[in-house]
Amino acid sequence: MDSSVDAGESPSTGAAGPTVYALADSCTFADVEEGALYHATVNGVVEYGVFVDVSEHVSGLVHDSVLDGEYDVGDEFVVELAEIREDGDLSFHETDPADPVTVEVRHGENVGVSDLADSVGQTVHVEGEVVGIKQTGGPTLFQLRDGSGVVPAAAFEEAGVRAYPDVEIGDVVRVTGDVETREGAVQVEVDELARLDDEESAEVRERLEAQLDETAAPAEVEPLIEWEAFEPIREELRGVAKQLRRAVLDGRPIRMRHHADGDGMCASVPVQLALQNFIGEVHEDSQAPQHLFRRLPSKAPYYEMEDMTRDLNYALEDQERHGQKLPLLLMLDNGSTEEDTPAYRALAQYDIPIVVVDHHHPDPEAVEPLLDAHVNPYLHDEDYRITTGMMSVELARMIDPSLSSDLEHIPAVAGLADRSQADAMDDYLALANEAGYEEPDLHDISEALDYAAHWLRYNSGDAVIEDVLNLGGDTERHHDLVEFLAGRAERDVEKQIEDALPHIDHEMLSNDAHLYRVDVDEFAHRFIYPAPGKTTGEIHDRKVQETGDPVITIGFGPDFAVLRSDGVRLDIPQMVSELTEELPGAGVSGGGHLVVGSIKFVPGAREEVLAALVEKMSDAELDDDLRSTLVE
Repeated sequence: MDSSVDAGESPSTGAAGPTVYALADSCTFADVEEGALYHATVNGVVEYGVFVDVSEHVSGLVHDSVLDGEYDVGDEFVVELAEIREDGDLSFHETDPADPVTVEVRHGENVGVSDLADSVGQTVHVEGEVVGIKQTGGPTLFQLRDGSGVVPAAAFEEAGVRAYPDVEIGDVVRVTGDVETREGAVQVEVDELARLDDEESAEVRERLEAQLDETAAPAEVEPLIEWEAFEPIREELRGVAKQLRRAVLDGRPIRMRHHADGDGMCASVPVQLALQNFIGEVHEDSQAPQHLFRRLPSKAPYYEMEDMTRDLNYALEDQERHGQKLPLLLMLDNGSTEEDTPAYRALAQYDIPIVVVDHHHPDPEAVEPLLDAHVNPYLHDEDYRITTGMMSVELARMIDPSLSSDLEHIPAVAGLADRSQADAMDDYLALANEAGYEEPDLHDISEALDYAAHWLRYNSGDAVIEDVLNLGGDTERHHDLVEFLAGRAERDVEKQIEDALPHIDHEMLSNDAHLYRVDVDEFAHRFIYPAPGKTTGEIHDRKVQETGDPVITIGFGPDFAVLRSDGVRLDIPQMVSELTEELPGAGVSGGGHLVVGSIKFVPGAREEVLAALVEKMSDAELDDDLRSTLVE
């Protein structure tokens, strides 16, 4: 028995004899050890001995072979703990020490959440912060977090009645109870739950905060490739990794929104797997990865009010029904533009933290006052060539480094999906090749992702997308699925382009760039694959290959235009900003990169907007650095 003051013991006066411990009712199995002496109270008499309590939670047998006196229930005497058996039973011997010194033990040693699996069947104390409260038809489930993890503590008053109604989320408490397993997960069955006073609470918070800071720290991993331009971004990603890990430890749900395209899925799925693994590691509730994380694709290249309203409604319902905190919103391959701000301002009314990792041209002055973190290569004088998928793979590895070998091909797929012209693409392609993926394989994966995303629409399609990326654990199925989806995509693209090509208008601009225009609403099939953006991109690629010259392609409909360029510095976000000012009442909005983007407008202003757009394209600078590999 540890007799240090930290253990909560206070000695009484007495002669210099052996120490006898008087355990407080709250003391547990963790507070006793073989060979120590204890004050005991008889709780039962049987033919072969007496059962004694040395605290409310610690009991055992004094066999009649080592029992000197005769005792009734309620009698007290001193015992020695002779043996702690493998099954957890305690064997005591009666003893009569001379001139004993009594030491009172006020409460027992706390057990950390991460160590509870080693204490199944035992009574323990756990100190921590309540991060969730859920009332079931039976017990009340308190989600208790210390510095190492989160465990459910089940307290029963009566069926469906809230136990400990004065305890709220954010309170620091000490739970005493038995460690049990429910459906394979550890749970504490509460005997006593006490809210700590201000002084004790402050001490526990300080201790937990230091532990949490250590647990939330991201893993130290070497980058997949050496890339000097990426280094300042890596440091910011470390901050995001820590913020996400801390959210998990705080019991805060994470809702991930991402652009529903190849780069968006290459970004989101690795982070999803990493976060779900980390949730499973630190939460004892086996259902926590499903309850605390959700991935949600967004069709629009910004956070729409429709998506925000749906997310907020689900979050408020989960808070009411399941006792969850409001979520952290993680935006990937999306979220950097002024168009996102109305939705962000709505979430600000509920104090929902927002983290953005994106590579679209940002509006930092508009969005950053509303964000808790914003990682974007443009903020470091880089551009879209560093894709969100490339950044997010490194983020995922910082959250869960065990995924590293599974993710080596993903940055190359992301780069091909978003037409990255970064010099580092050669290194990513080489890395993927070492992992067993040749460049045609990566192109097929990219096409299969795009095809699957089209038909999944607003569904995350977790299992399908993981199989397409070969993260589902069945390589043979991955190959068959990619071959099938990529083949279907190629067939549908060819049919769409075959029907659209006769209706393309061509002109040479004054800067010697080719301009191709097609009405994708009138001369392309609607509601099938490929969508207008993909159709425009495929036409564009064919014209780039056909001419070998700088090319701009516009695919337009009643109230939108999709833009692609090759070898022309369009700066689409700047053009959108200028059109918004120059054409009041046209309802111009949109964004993108230097060479890829989209804009919206009111239908009645279409001809005016397109004419102004073409004029700006005529003035754009030609730039060989923005030429595609398609013409090399």
